[in-house]
Amino acid sequence: MIRQKDGFNGERALVVPQLVLKMMGNDPLVSMLHITDIGYYPKARHHFRERKTPIDQYVLIYCLDGAGRYRIGSREFQVSANQYFILPAGIPHLYAADDNDPWTIYWIHFKGPLAPYYAEGATKPLDILPEKHSRINNRLNIFEEIFNTLKSGYSNENLRYVSSLFHYYLGSLRYIQQYRNASSEPGNEGDAIKEAIHFMQENIEKHVTLHDMAAQTGYSPSHFSALFKKQTGHAPLAYFNLLKVQQACFMLDSTDMKINQICYKVGIEDTYYFSRLFSKIMGMSPSEYKKTKKG
Repeated sequence: MIRQKDGFNGERALVVPQLVLKMMGNDPLVSMLHITDIGYYPKARHHFRERKTPIDQYVLIYCLDGAGRYRIGSREFQVSANQYFILPAGIPHLYAADDNDPWTIYWIHFKGPLAPYYAEGATKPLDILPEKHSRINNRLNIFEEIFNTLKSGYSNENLRYVSSLFHYYLGSLRYIQQYRNASSEPGNEGDAIKEAIHFMQENIEKHVTLHDMAAQTGYSPSHFSALFKKQTGHAPLAYFNLLKVQQACFMLDSTDMKINQICYKVGIEDTYYFSRLFSKIMGMSPSEYKKTKKG
């Protein structure tokens, strides 16, 4: 089996420097819970990491798509799409992407006196399934805000803000039902089209079929498609592409991500197909859009 530790197309990763980690350790707020490494690996084929010598950090891995496996000491687990787990500090571990269906993962290394409280009960895979009140896209946005804030610099204000965000991020996982119930968004009961659009938004980074969308509403694909087009003016898959391009525009406007990184963030692996789709919808290429003055 080929093994690869890193270097994936579309990946993003950040390692906090040791000097900054010492600053964090001396801060009364940040020292309680802080991030040491953070990243995103899309379709991470041959991803493999084994640590026979334990580390003093907890490792959170959220499998958005695909599958993988991991080992904690002598215990082995399988993980699939829409699941996360946390590797405890101080125990040898191993994790790897599935050979046939490699995972897309968000990962965070973290430590601090409060870390074990958030990690409690998460050594086994836990579900984060898209549903009516799931708010998955909100949580992914929190991750992006953490990543972008760290990338912008290591000032005391940035580090404290990231620590505060990270409490919220972990809380949204540890207390997932409370996180979902606290949403101020309308429940949309009985509104199949709004539920379908919410499902699209929650799965913006994935390949979703018409059958998947229809299954969320309880209608047959043909009836759902006709109903959706009647209310929105678009076929379901065409509307999903509009949402993907809308999200891509947001990232082009608000981040320094490269186009090949944005592709994976909207569930499209082929850069050329993404550029064609973007140009068809926006009337210009992603690179041209990036240069265009807004407002």
